[in-house]
Amino acid sequence: MQYYVTQQNGTEPPYKNEYDQHFDEGIYVDIVSGKPLFHSKDKYDAGCGWPSFTRPIDAPEIVEEFDDSFGMRRVEVRSKTANSHLGHVFPDGPKEETGLRYCINSAALRFVPKQDLEKEGYGDYLSTFE
Repeated sequence: MQYYVTQQNGTEPPYKNEYDQHFDEGIYVDIVSGKPLFHSKDKYDAGCGWPSFTRPIDAPEIVEEFDDSFGMRRVEVRSKTANSHLGHVFPDGPKEETGLRYCINSAALRFVPKQDLEKEGYGDYLSTFE
């Protein structure tokens, strides 16, 4: 599933993925490159069946491209470093935040819990939880 999603622009089934209803503190990194992508504080339940975020943790690591596959007009989200397909971004997110909904495939992500950030080399992100 990880290869299908990240390398073949696939989509995992809604509601049957690892991070849809996962709300522990930590960061989500690209499964391919390990680059930080999203923060748990920006995650919310959009009810769409996939993990949803209001913003990326490191905007330059996110690439947005027009996607007209399947007869739809969408904006695809890819990781810059690994060129991994992550999901799509939509303008129907929480208005009190960014108004955006980054709808991301769990298969494109690896979660790093807050307590493991230092030992896994992401210690710089600890201060973002204060």
